[in-house]
Amino acid sequence: MSDPFIERLDATGVEYEIIPCDPDLADTAAFCEHYGYALEDSANTIVVVGKADPPVFAACVVLATTRLDVNKAVRKRLGTRKASFAGSEQTREMTGMEIGGVTPVGLPTGLPLWVDARVLGRERIILGGGSRDRKVLAPPAVLTALGAEVIEDLAKAPTE
Repeated sequence: MSDPFIERLDATGVEYEIIPCDPDLADTAAFCEHYGYALEDSANTIVVVGKADPPVFAACVVLATTRLDVNKAVRKRLGTRKASFAGSEQTREMTGMEIGGVTPVGLPTGLPLWVDARVLGRERIILGGGSRDRKVLAPPAVLTALGAEVIEDLAKAPTE
């Protein structure tokens, strides 16, 4: 049986590994602690919404050790006066994925994919696997192979 997620990953030409996980441990901190991965190597895919009529959306990838700069960097790029994290229902409607499994692999056509430049500085990253029962371990080049736009300071260090 074919898996569209795996087919899209294969199409990037980037080597990767699928890491099965307990769906109850899919949230970043729980996954890293239980399976022994460093938070610095975990990259979260976060859907954001710009308050406009109609609303505008983007998917952003940032390291788990940073905070997405929604109020400045994201809002400005979206071209809206306000922006926020999409809720779980909006995320599911936009991507077909549950929070804890959201991945840049297989996002809808037309949904911008932005990645904080810090992510590309890692040797490898853990990404959502499209569902809460798997993750992807791959070099960050997988993001640019998926068409991500690399953005300086899309995220802030927790101390900023």
